[in-house]
Amino acid sequence: MRLMKKNLKVLFLAIFVAAASCSFTTKEFEDPDKDKLLIDLITYVLQKGHYNPADMDDTFSAGVYEDFIEAMDPLKRYFLASDVEEFSVYRDEIDNQIKEKDLTFFNLVYSRYMERLDEARDRYKVVLKTPFDYSEDETINVDYDNLEYASSKKELKERWRQQLKFSGISAYYDLMQDKLDSEERKKEAATSGEEYVPGENDNLSAKELEEKAREQTRTSLNEYFEFTDDLERKDYFAVFLTTVVEEFDPHTNYFAPPDRDRFDLRMSGKLEGIGARLQKKNDYINVVEIISGGPAWRGEHIEVGDIIMKVRQADEDESVSVVGMRLDDAVKLIKGPKGTKVTLTIKRVDGTIEEETITRDVVELEETYAKSTVIEKEKNKFGLINLPQFYFDMNDYKKRNAASDVKEEIIRLKQEGVEGLVLDLRDNGGGSLRTAVDIAGLFIKDGPVVQVASTGSKKEVLKDRDDEIIWDGPLVILVNELSASASEILAAAMQDYKRAIIIGSTQTYGKGTVQNLIDLNQWLRKNDLGDMGALKLTTQKFYRVNGGSTQLEGVKSDVIMPDRYSYIEVGERDYDNPLPYDKIEPAKYKIWEGYIDFEETIKKSKERMAKSEQLALIEENARWIKNRREEMVVDLNYERYNSGIERRKSETKKFDAIGEYDNKLSYRSLPFELELMKQDTTLREKRKRWHKSLSKDIYVEEAVNVLQDLKLNNIKAGKLAEIKN
Repeated sequence: MRLMKKNLKVLFLAIFVAAASCSFTTKEFEDPDKDKLLIDLITYVLQKGHYNPADMDDTFSAGVYEDFIEAMDPLKRYFLASDVEEFSVYRDEIDNQIKEKDLTFFNLVYSRYMERLDEARDRYKVVLKTPFDYSEDETINVDYDNLEYASSKKELKERWRQQLKFSGISAYYDLMQDKLDSEERKKEAATSGEEYVPGENDNLSAKELEEKAREQTRTSLNEYFEFTDDLERKDYFAVFLTTVVEEFDPHTNYFAPPDRDRFDLRMSGKLEGIGARLQKKNDYINVVEIISGGPAWRGEHIEVGDIIMKVRQADEDESVSVVGMRLDDAVKLIKGPKGTKVTLTIKRVDGTIEEETITRDVVELEETYAKSTVIEKEKNKFGLINLPQFYFDMNDYKKRNAASDVKEEIIRLKQEGVEGLVLDLRDNGGGSLRTAVDIAGLFIKDGPVVQVASTGSKKEVLKDRDDEIIWDGPLVILVNELSASASEILAAAMQDYKRAIIIGSTQTYGKGTVQNLIDLNQWLRKNDLGDMGALKLTTQKFYRVNGGSTQLEGVKSDVIMPDRYSYIEVGERDYDNPLPYDKIEPAKYKIWEGYIDFEETIKKSKERMAKSEQLALIEENARWIKNRREEMVVDLNYERYNSGIERRKSETKKFDAIGEYDNKLSYRSLPFELELMKQDTTLREKRKRWHKSLSKDIYVEEAVNVLQDLKLNNIKAGKLAEIKN
């Protein structure tokens, strides 16, 4: 953290001096246009402050061209092929236009989009006047990335008809299923003698259900266009600026003034909602992170990779489709005061569609902290520490932080006589770099932990300078594709030192960069044009002690165990324009010599994994999910649409065994928590749920097997015996 603050001050000073010398004042513009000033200021800050500034050339221009048009029309239902042909004359000119503060390309695309948007307002209403025939032999291809633009307005109208029918058949299916469920409940009530409460769709015919489904689709489109009515030119220009800055790397973003306020709120942890980070891709709202301690995490409602299709408030009967909606507007529907409920229609990673009702709440900080348990296998005891994130107090690091908490948990586990330790970093998206370095120091005597290269300066090596080792016994670290940033730094260091065996996904997330939020207003001496927003800028890059970057490559597990994310695009490598992997000179470090059978233990684990029927089933499920997600042709014939869903439900039954697995291990909380549980029944229930989850976890089972196999050399074994005594 000290390093980051120092480099950030240097960065700010360098940009400020340069910017001041270039006279960034609104008064000195012949045409005091805020858009032109923003373009000038943002590109200057990017070139001077970005860790690896992109060359603003024809390749850069082509990237902005393609991404901005896609951002404006991801489903290709507004622009015509003739429009795109007209836009294409600027394909290689945008870089020059940006340098000259020329907004011709943006103005053309924006004005044409507004024209096509007005035409679409009438188009969907006309299409939805006519009933859809779900008995017809018809399909739709939803591979919008490879879809050609419509050659005429007639073809565009037909595209709208198909997309609206696609929305309609989904609503129609839900209504039909509700009616069938009601019939089943009615039969059960008649058998049991209980009173049956009629459903609202019980007496509706198929024709009436089709009409109702069409009306729901019409309502969703009405609301969508009401949202667009509230948008101004500046909102679309912010999209353009975001497209420009994301050509530098996917984590460099422009925040328009309202967006910056929301970003600040989110970083402060005071937002009330479901506790998930969302991202829009191809008109769909994707779940990209579950916030530890939030309501979605606590209730296990949704997971990374899910798509939110619809939102329904507790006091409303109809769901609102968020497909095609701006991300901010969708978030407004999902967010809400603590204690209120929201129902989400979720498309799971395996393609199934379900409804989840979540009670909105704030993030429970206690659930973001480290927690531990004692694992008992036969006569052996092992410790497991779960670390959801690398937290710290921004005002005073010496107060509670991840490193001090992990240290305390290790001490408590040692008092219980554990013989090996599992550090669970799965789903840990990172956090404080300093805590990662300090935690590494709990397992090694001293030495470098991570190398940091910064904008405009040489690399700096962050070291553990404390020669005290808190845990010198066998160590396993669990990771997955969602282990990112600080998690990767810690896992990489322990792997390079051969201090721990890394078990988990083929590789971790692969985010090896650091971003800082820069207020653009501070670089202006005079400003008559209002708030300019902020820029989140990539300023640093991480390197392992062996010299390799964690960027893109992440950390490759010593023992690879598949999971359902194995073939899903969730890592850094799946973004557009990620910074590349590279290497620098390794730091000077000494491999830990505490084990006598390190490589042999890895070999034994791999042999067990190759024979595991449970892992084979998990691998099969991961491939099945990948294949389902790649299915781009959808039936618009109801019988085939319904049978396809039933077929997928049938196919997934074999994977139910994954959740029914029992690793035959016993778990118990530490004595201090058992005392707390006498008064805190909520804590007792939380730990009970956690232990139940661990009992089904084959990854924890293998971690314990590896700990059993790891043997310490005589010196280390003697020290461990002293600790036990």
